[in-house]
Amino acid sequence: MIADLLLGPFAFGFMRRALAGCFALSVAGPPLGVFLVLRRMALTSDVLQHGILPGIAIGAAFGGLSLGFMGAGGFIAGLAVALLAGWLARATAGREDAQFAGVYLIALAAGVAIVSMTRGIDLAHLLFGSVMAVDNAALILMAGTASAALLGLAVIWRPLVLESFDPGFLRAVGGHGGAWHLAFMALVVLCVVGGFAAMGTLMSVGLMMLPAVAARHWAAGLAGQVRAAVALAVLASWLGLVLSFDADLPAGPAIVLVAGGLWLASLSLGPRESLWRRRSSRRTS
Repeated sequence: MIADLLLGPFAFGFMRRALAGCFALSVAGPPLGVFLVLRRMALTSDVLQHGILPGIAIGAAFGGLSLGFMGAGGFIAGLAVALLAGWLARATAGREDAQFAGVYLIALAAGVAIVSMTRGIDLAHLLFGSVMAVDNAALILMAGTASAALLGLAVIWRPLVLESFDPGFLRAVGGHGGAWHLAFMALVVLCVVGGFAAMGTLMSVGLMMLPAVAARHWAAGLAGQVRAAVALAVLASWLGLVLSFDADLPAGPAIVLVAGGLWLASLSLGPRESLWRRRSSRRTS
């Protein structure tokens, strides 16, 4: 009976496509999330998921519900938000997170306004996603962006690690840390865009960030945290899609709820820096 509950929904083709797409995002997104946590930029992903909305809305206004138009528009908009916030921070000597907050709020409001003026676009679908929306075109978008993000991360892995742990040394040896930072932000935007079809623009970073935050309770090293984050994301995708099917919930919130549950379990009972480990340490000391 448990097997039927966990495997039964995937007898349908649209569920298998959604699972394949979410598995692709689970492999590509969480490693980027681990770097965002390492670089103390966890909330930047939330900014970018709002920042892509006007681009997706403009793409839909020109190309209808074409994932190609919406995806390209979302990527351009997200990259523009990241570039503009970074430029404002350097030009004004202010904090980058403050500039991100101002830019993304304007972008979010503009996106909602554009969607409301465009007929034939369901705002709830864009914001929260739908399993039913994962057709072959959406699967290609999700798998394609995930593959490109993985390849890009492999290319910049070493300088990105160095820039994350010791940016001063990278500057001293002429390592062009700003270029690696920009490349990294482009990969984050790419993954956010890849997830919007199934998970919506408001939920697409949940699969990227929650497993990454939970991974620190399972491994100490960077490589171990990446492996743990991917495993947690794959589990959250599978169980979240089952929850979405059985409870008739949008895919994005269902997957994020499961990922949040796994994070809370890791925070409470994980082998590293969890509430249980801290309590055990106090008892033995």
